[in-house]
Amino acid sequence: MVSELQDSVVYHLPVGDQQVAMNELIGKKIVLDYQGEINCCHCGRKTKKSFSQGYCYPCFKKLPQCDTCIMSPEKCHFHQGTCRDAKWGEQFCMTDHVVYLANSSGLKVGITRATQIPTRWIDQGATQALPFMRVATRQQSGLLETVFKAFVADRTNWRAMLKGSAEPLDLLTSAQELMDMNRSRIAALQEQFGLQAIQPVENPEVVNIHYPVEHYPTKVTSLSFDKTPSVEGVLQGIKGQYLILDTGVLNIRKHTSYQVSVTTYDYTHRL
Repeated sequence: MVSELQDSVVYHLPVGDQQVAMNELIGKKIVLDYQGEINCCHCGRKTKKSFSQGYCYPCFKKLPQCDTCIMSPEKCHFHQGTCRDAKWGEQFCMTDHVVYLANSSGLKVGITRATQIPTRWIDQGATQALPFMRVATRQQSGLLETVFKAFVADRTNWRAMLKGSAEPLDLLTSAQELMDMNRSRIAALQEQFGLQAIQPVENPEVVNIHYPVEHYPTKVTSLSFDKTPSVEGVLQGIKGQYLILDTGVLNIRKHTSYQVSVTTYDYTHRL
């Protein structure tokens, strides 16, 4: 889903050449029918299984955006000359990244390209976020995250995230404590890559995020087109990349490239 940060996050679901305004459907019954076909989001090839959230197997094996260093950026091998696509790496990895703290199911540390703020935080269902370190490349962000995740979690408990808003945290204090505890490690990375490559964000501000949710589930039941080709229920809210229905929760990103029709009492769209 495409998201926009406003007083409450605004969501649109791309369906064909249309953008379905999902916030307007909250409180209504919707039906999503899987059409039995998955097409690679890169080459369009028909595939029986989606790899790395939307790719066919050949693309999964050859594209740089599916390489292991995407999940573990500290393992970047661009400097070794073995990047799957150097031009892609230059555009997406050899560019400014930030290390941030977020609160979705509790305190976590993460990284993202500077251009992906605040989309990255919204996709994770964070209710608070704070960028506190700026670096020059994706690899550097991964190395810095590795330092911090020895003290702070780097994953979101998605079930807890979908049960309600996390209790507010003092992210500014947490960020300062992390930097104070790791001054020597940060200095070592600055010596390796250059002082200007790795710097604290000046005067960082906490971003508060609110989601369009009328009711949170007390028990989280995961829905999947792989198990249930037709998913229906009253849309009770949207958080992260999840549709919260009265019948369960559906991870839209997980089903990237699935051909699905979306029906409400008012209209039908086909993807």
